[in-house]
Amino acid sequence: MKVLTMKLDELVKPEKNVRIHTEQQLKEFRRSVAMFGQIRPIVVDENNVILAGNGLYDTLVMMGKETADVYRYDNLTENQKKKLMIADNKIFSLGVENLDVLNCFLEGLHGDLDIPGFDEEILKQMVSEAEDVTKKISEYGILDDEGIQSIRDSAGRKERQVQRPEMVQMPEMQIRQEPEIMTGRTDTGETGTFAGETGTFVICPGCGEKICL
Repeated sequence: MKVLTMKLDELVKPEKNVRIHTEQQLKEFRRSVAMFGQIRPIVVDENNVILAGNGLYDTLVMMGKETADVYRYDNLTENQKKKLMIADNKIFSLGVENLDVLNCFLEGLHGDLDIPGFDEEILKQMVSEAEDVTKKISEYGILDDEGIQSIRDSAGRKERQVQRPEMVQMPEMQIRQEPEIMTGRTDTGETGTFAGETGTFVICPGCGEKICL
């Protein structure tokens, strides 16, 4: 099967499409086409109905392009056409990025991070953080005992802060000192009060109760 060059106005969008193309995706499509050109063909059936590449088709039209590279199938059944549309949209989403290789590629670009599909500022932050980590690792072998202990102490404090439940800050208790008044029974069995020695107590800000110290 060979690639054909066809006019965009000869292609027909299907009545239904499995994939919904967002404005953000179409924006990245435009960036990609502007940077690299059309890197994959649009797939159509014998009637020029698009089976795969609707987002690319919309992008090319919006960019004012007149032609596109196209694969055309002439012998697919209706079921095969539907299966192709479903598979094309699903299989790509099953892949995952190899972050180690991605980071290696990003570092090798030396700051040239204008890449369709990614936010340039986020990529710069990723590379910057990776460089900081690499620097700290490379310095580890030359740290003295004091430097290593400082790192451990800092890590320990952070761990305790995570594990310790949040403390509720209470208003300061008021500490007062005044003559202590004691209540008791006299030798005759009568109840009375007695002025005693000076005592120190605090007033609980929550309930107002005196707490003797």
